[in-house]
Amino acid sequence: MRIVYGDLIGGVSGDMFAGALLDLGLPLGRLKSELKKLPALHYRLEVTKKTVHGIRATRFRVICGRKEPERPWKEIRDLIRQSALDAEVKEKGLAVFARLAEAEGKIHGVAPDKVHFHEVGATDSIIDIMAAAIGVYHLKIDSFHFSRIPLGRGVTRSRHGPLPLPGPATLELLKGLPVQWIDLAAETVTPTGAAIIATLGSHFGETPSMIVEKIGYGAGEKEFPDRPNVLRLVLGQDEAAWKQEEMLVIETNIDDMNPEFYDYVFDRLFAAGARDVFLSPIQMKRNRPGTLLRVIAEPALREKLAAIIFRETSTIGLRYYPVKRVILKRRTSRVKTKFGTVKVKIIEEPDGTKRATPEYEDLRRIAAAKKIPLKVVYDEVLRRFKEGEG
Repeated sequence: MRIVYGDLIGGVSGDMFAGALLDLGLPLGRLKSELKKLPALHYRLEVTKKTVHGIRATRFRVICGRKEPERPWKEIRDLIRQSALDAEVKEKGLAVFARLAEAEGKIHGVAPDKVHFHEVGATDSIIDIMAAAIGVYHLKIDSFHFSRIPLGRGVTRSRHGPLPLPGPATLELLKGLPVQWIDLAAETVTPTGAAIIATLGSHFGETPSMIVEKIGYGAGEKEFPDRPNVLRLVLGQDEAAWKQEEMLVIETNIDDMNPEFYDYVFDRLFAAGARDVFLSPIQMKRNRPGTLLRVIAEPALREKLAAIIFRETSTIGLRYYPVKRVILKRRTSRVKTKFGTVKVKIIEEPDGTKRATPEYEDLRRIAAAKKIPLKVVYDEVLRRFKEGEG
């Protein structure tokens, strides 16, 4: 498994992340050709080398020739969806922007779909985010680990007037992640940078056990007196046969709700990012039969998932506690068959062998469209996967 450790020495921004990916080996020509697949954007790229405290780093800048109007989330979403970019690139870019929309909506008190981006909706931010998604796809990175997130203090100016640092949207995006307050009167993490690491990161804080292959440095715009303003990305192979994740369990006992409602509750929780949701029969006080609803999720999603449970069930209280889980390495890919392309989850066993699990919704869609048994599609996907592995 190819993993990256992101060392947030000077913090992170969208341009620092893109610069570090270029320094890591993403070809500039490939990046430019892929970005051209985004329609109706006017800009030019400026990529230079910059020495920061003796460290040679890549500086990435998006130059826009004119002032742009703010863009609503729907417009950005349509722009990405209608592009000719690879589906996985679109998916990652949309996931970053969805987090931004949710954070901005919460800060300004509006629904995510009503959010109008100004600073982060400008062309340069769109290019920064999509450059990150393109780089992850091209470099075939399976997992990101990040250091603790350094946060400076102070006040900055925005369209809304003076704002505290870290910015409200930045801090909202970093909820549930380990931060470190530093003695620096400057913005170290931008909303775009926060959205990228919050979306891509699976582990924060500890350095992973890995075999180092490449190192890339992305330079920031500002100069800091006590630290180099760079983001360091370390690319390598994960040594472990499995990975460990920090998760949160949220649970509640319910004995007075229509059981037909659970299907909808599951849909809402999974759509909000829950890793797993399940029910267990329990015996409650006065021998009443009840149901234990249990949700496993990333710690950063605690408030969001708790709000859904309170809204959609009859419970009046929740329990939550941290857990660790060990999971086999896995990644998603696509297998082309004579019936169509199917998304598969590829799982690596401790002995290095691989097995594939086809995506059920793709199987069902193709079987219905082709009017063939679902099992025929399933067998064909596994056959093609084994041929490709062989």
